Amino acid sequence: MAASSAAWGWPVAQLKAGLDKFLSETAENRNIAHESSLTKNALSEMTIFKLKMKKSDVENIVEWPRGRLDFSTGCIVMGVLNVTPDSFSDGGQFFDTDRAIEHGLQMAADGAAIIDVGGESTRPGSAPVTTEDQIKRVIPVIKTLCEKINVPISIDTYKVEIARAALELGAAMINDITALSDDRMAELAAGQKVPTVLMHMQGTPKTMQIEPRYDDVVGEVLQFLVSRARRAEQLGIEKNMIFIDPGIGFGKTLEHNLLLLRSINKFIATDYRVLVGTSRKSFIGKITGREKPTERIFGTAATVALCAAAGVSIVRVHDVAEMVDVVKVAEAASRKGGS
Repeated sequence: MAASSAAWGWPVAQLKAGLDKFLSETAENRNIAHESSLTKNALSEMTIFKLKMKKSDVENIVEWPRGRLDFSTGCIVMGVLNVTPDSFSDGGQFFDTDRAIEHGLQMAADGAAIIDVGGESTRPGSAPVTTEDQIKRVIPVIKTLCEKINVPISIDTYKVEIARAALELGAAMINDITALSDDRMAELAAGQKVPTVLMHMQGTPKTMQIEPRYDDVVGEVLQFLVSRARRAEQLGIEKNMIFIDPGIGFGKTLEHNLLLLRSINKFIATDYRVLVGTSRKSFIGKITGREKPTERIFGTAATVALCAAAGVSIVRVHDVAEMVDVVKVAEAASRKGGS
């Protein structure tokens, strides 16, 4: 072999050196190609991840010209502000305009993501309040709150005239206990592009607790709300602006309320965002023996934790600071933030 290599003028040492160099360069090129492939794959995965994150961010943000709600950490808190002389929960504590405004500002400072202002008590047995009287009660409060804070203000009413007056002065959301029974309310919400809550109620506030009956409370309430939500879409309200509320305590017995809470996941599964209001209600008093609504804070906290952990989007409460803490812990423990 040595003689043969020498005959061609290629010493063995030189051939070996050339072969080693060739093999080394080939291996290096293969490594570069492999690393390039890995880099491309990594970049591709990163791009997909970012796109998913952007999609998730979009799904978790409800934004409209008048406001913005961020569900990226899960459930948010709506504070109740009753500008009435006869509310079941606070007994007219905030009927005075200045006190109502002060309380609204405090709820915003305590972490309320929305403040729901109403001028008519809808407690069981209550009578309707005239449109004029409601406007006198809520409009000064809404106007001032809109001027002083950035938290979206919701108007709690089923009367289109009141909703229109509130929206003209800065309100950014409608909470309708009749689930838009008046098409004009739906048309107003669609035209103003504001989020709207549709609640279930059997009967009226005056009659709703007189022996409420259902064959299947969960199925009937669910069917009603989905039907009303679809009607709202037909009238121009975008799906992401629609919230459904099973109406705890509105034409329901204790057992009805408990069945709805146990099945709240079925409402969440409709793909409409869900709002639940259990705060200080009488069914909690029946379970705990607490007659005074203001003493039902811990019972309320239990229902709020259950709802937040299940994936409810909004809980409507009177005790904002305390329930903000409850929601934070429930979300952290259940790891359902961003649902």
